[in-house]
Amino acid sequence: MRSDIVKQGSTRAAHRSLFYAMGYTPDDLKKPLIGIVNSFNEIIPGHFHLRDIADAVKLGVTAAGGTAAEFPTIGVCDGIAMGHIGMKFSLASREIIADSVEAMTLAHGFDGLVMIPNCDKIVPGMLMAAARLNIPAVVVSGGPMLAGRYRGKDIGVSQVFEAAGLYEAGKIDAAELELIEKNACPGCGSCSGLFTANSMNCLTEALGMALSGNGTIPAANFGARRMLAKRTGELILELIRRDIKPRDIMTQKAFANAITVDMGIGGSSNTALHLPAIAYEAGIELPLELFDAISAKTPYITKMSPGGSHHLQDLNEAGGIPAVMKELSKLNLIHTDALTVTGAVADRIQHAAIERPDVIRSVEEPYRLTGGIAILKGNLAPDGAVVKESAVAEDMLVFNGAARVFDSEDDAIEAIQGKRIQDGDVVVIRYEGPQGGPGMREMLNPTSMITGMGLKVALLTDGRFSGATRGACIGHIGPEAMLGGPVGLVKDGDRIFIDIPGRSLHVDLSDSELAARKASWVKPAAKITAGYLARYAKLVTAAKNGAVLK
Repeated sequence: MRSDIVKQGSTRAAHRSLFYAMGYTPDDLKKPLIGIVNSFNEIIPGHFHLRDIADAVKLGVTAAGGTAAEFPTIGVCDGIAMGHIGMKFSLASREIIADSVEAMTLAHGFDGLVMIPNCDKIVPGMLMAAARLNIPAVVVSGGPMLAGRYRGKDIGVSQVFEAAGLYEAGKIDAAELELIEKNACPGCGSCSGLFTANSMNCLTEALGMALSGNGTIPAANFGARRMLAKRTGELILELIRRDIKPRDIMTQKAFANAITVDMGIGGSSNTALHLPAIAYEAGIELPLELFDAISAKTPYITKMSPGGSHHLQDLNEAGGIPAVMKELSKLNLIHTDALTVTGAVADRIQHAAIERPDVIRSVEEPYRLTGGIAILKGNLAPDGAVVKESAVAEDMLVFNGAARVFDSEDDAIEAIQGKRIQDGDVVVIRYEGPQGGPGMREMLNPTSMITGMGLKVALLTDGRFSGATRGACIGHIGPEAMLGGPVGLVKDGDRIFIDIPGRSLHVDLSDSELAARKASWVKPAAKITAGYLARYAKLVTAAKNGAVLK
C-alpha cells in the first residue's frame, strides 16, 4: 500500500505514535488509508452541509475495510464574492485547491481519495488534483439546491441578481426586492440552475469520476445523498483493489463525452475553462476548436435555468445525466466504451430512461440542432471567445452596435447604474482577463442589471461570465487586453458585429488601423502588485488554455 510509507517499519515508529495520539488503532494502520477531502465551510450554502456527506463517506470507507482520515480545502462562494475584489480570487482559488490536495496527499501517503466538493472552482480544483496525483480517487458532491418559489414560479439566485436591475430601473420597489431575495434560496446546495457548479458536478458524472446522481440528486434529498456518499466511500476501496486511477478514467474519450453532455444540456461557459485545465493535468489537450466541433453535431436537449425554467431537481426527476447520455448515444455521440468508476459507460446507461420528456427532449426533437456553447473568432478575438448560445435570445444571436468601452467591471457597473447605457450598445469590459484582472472575474452583476432593466445590449469581455448569466454575453476574448489583444484597442463608437450562428466576432476596423493602434498601445500597470494575486498574474496562462499556471 502507498500508505506504508507512513505506517510500516521501525523507522516509522514515531509516525505510528502520532496516529495513536489521534485514537487510530494498530488494526486501523493495517488498512488502506483513505483521504476524505472535505471542502466544508460556513460561507458557501453549497458547502454548509458537507460534514454530513463526509460522515456518510467515512461510514462507507469503514464498512469496506478502509481507514478514513478527513482533511479540508478552501472554497470561495462566487455569489458572495461577486461584484467586488473577492471575485478576483474565485478562479485563482482553483489552483490553491489543487495544490493543497496534492500537498496533503503526498505529505501523508494516502492510498486513495474521496473528494467532496460542490461549488464552482472547488469541483475542477479537486479533479485537477486527482489527475495530477493519479492515485485512486472518486468524487461525491453535496448536491444542488432546490429552486425557490415566488408568486407560483420557481426562482433561483440568478433572478435575485436580475431583481437588482429591476429595482434600479424602478420596476419593483424595495419591499418586493426583499421578498425575492428571501425566497430564492430555500436551503443548502449548489445554486439551483445549470450554473457552473451544477454543470461541473454533472460533467464529473459524464467524465466517469463520480457515481450516477452526483450532479442532480438535490441536497435536500438527505437520504439519497447519504446513500450516494456511503456507496462512494465503499467504492474507493474497490478502486484501490483494482488499481483504477483517474488517468485510466479521464481519457480523451471521457473528455469528449463530458463536452458532448455539456453541449447537450447547455452548461456554463466556464466549462470551457475548467475541462481544459483538468485535461492539462491528465496530459491531454482540449483546444477550443474541439468544443466548437462537438457543439456543431450535438443537439441541445434540455433547457435549464438560466436559459429556461427548469432546475436541477427537474433534471433529476427526468432521469439525470444517464438519461441524457443514453439519448445522445442514439446519434453515436457518446463513447460508451469509456471507463467510469463503476465500469463502462454502456453499463451505466443501459437501464436509463427519460422520465420527463418536458425536461429532456429526444434527439429527434431537440430545442436546437447544435449545442449550448459557441466559440467565436474574428479580428476582435483571434484566439477565440466563448458564449453560452443556449441562453441567448433569438433576436440577439446576430447583433451589431457601437462600442461602449470600460477598463474594469466596476466602471461598467457605475455606467449601467447611471443609466448611461442605451439599447443597441455593445458594452466592452476589458483588462479583466486572467492576467489583467487579475483572476478573470465573472460579470454577473452587470449582465443581471442589464437583463433586469430590459436593455437590449451585448456584453463583451476578456473576463468571463457566471454560469447564471443569460443574454448576448461573450467572454474569454483572447488574447486578453493586458497582452495587447485587439479587445484592448477598441474605442468608444467603434462598430462591433456579432454573429453567433456564424461563429464570428468582428470590430469594423481595417488591419492597418488595428496595427496603428497596437503601435501606440501602452501596457497599463498591474492592478495588484503584492500577495497571491500578484504571483498568480505572473504565472497564469491564457483562457484558451484553461488559465492554468505554468
